[in-house]
Amino acid sequence: MPKTKTKDNFDCMAAKADKYVLYQRSVQEPESEVKFFNKVFKTAFGRKPVSLREDFCGTFAICCEWVKSHKDRVAVGVDLDPEPLAWGRENNLAPLKPKQQDRVTLLQQDVRTSGGQKFDILSAQNFSFWIFKTRPELLKYLKHAYKNLNDEGMMVMDMMGGGDCWVEDHTDVRKFKDFKYEWEQHKLCPITHDATFHIHFQFKDGSRLDKAFTYEWRFWSIPEVVELCKEAGFSEVDVYWEGVDEDGEGNGIYTAQDHASPDPCWIAYIVATR
Repeated sequence: MPKTKTKDNFDCMAAKADKYVLYQRSVQEPESEVKFFNKVFKTAFGRKPVSLREDFCGTFAICCEWVKSHKDRVAVGVDLDPEPLAWGRENNLAPLKPKQQDRVTLLQQDVRTSGGQKFDILSAQNFSFWIFKTRPELLKYLKHAYKNLNDEGMMVMDMMGGGDCWVEDHTDVRKFKDFKYEWEQHKLCPITHDATFHIHFQFKDGSRLDKAFTYEWRFWSIPEVVELCKEAGFSEVDVYWEGVDEDGEGNGIYTAQDHASPDPCWIAYIVATR
C-alpha cells in the first residue's frame, strides 16, 4: 500500500486521494492514443481500425475511449491485477452509455495468451511490457501478440530513453492544479538494465502519497525491441519519433523515422505490422 506522510493521516489530502484518478490525470492521454492508433493503421491499410486489445490495461481507459470514438468499435482489456480492473469498472466503464459498455470486454488473465478473437490493434502502453526482463520472455509475449492480430493488424508499444532517464535517484516533477506528480528513477543497473521506478504524489497541504506505484522493469532499447518484433514474425517494424517545435521542444507529432538526433529524454512508439 502507498504511504501517506502528514501530521494527521486521517485528515489530509493524501489520505483522501485516489491514486488511480491521479495516475490517469498525470500519465494517460487516451484520446491522443486513439488518434495515433487511427493514424498509423489508416496509413498502413487505408481504413479505420475497428477492434482493439489493450494489454496490461489496468483501469482500461484506452478501451473506454476506443468504444466512445465510434459506434462499431469493440475493445478487450487484459490485465492480471483485479484491483485496477475493479476500479475501472466503477469509474471508467460505468459512466459510458449502455451500448458502449456492451462493446468492452475485460479479461483478468496473463497477456501471454492467444487464440479466439483477433484484433486490428494490440496496444501495450506506458512501457508495461518492460516487465519481461529477458529476451526469451519478451519474445514469447510478442509471439502471442502476433497471433492475436488480424492479417491486417498491428501492435503499438511506447518506449522511453535518453541520458536523463539513466540518472539514478533522479526525480522528475510535474505540477498540476492541486498536486505534484513525481517520477522517481530509483535504481538503474547498466549491466543488467534492471530498473526500479516509483510514482509519488505531493499535495498542497504538504501531505504525500509515496510509492503510489512501483515498477520493476528491464530498461529495453529500441533496437532490441525492433529485432525481437521481427523475430516474432512481424513483417514491418517502424519507429515513430516525436517532432520538435520552433523552440526545440517536443510537438506531440510522431512520424516514422529511421534515424534521430540524441535527446536527453524522449518518448517514442514502436509500431509492428503483422
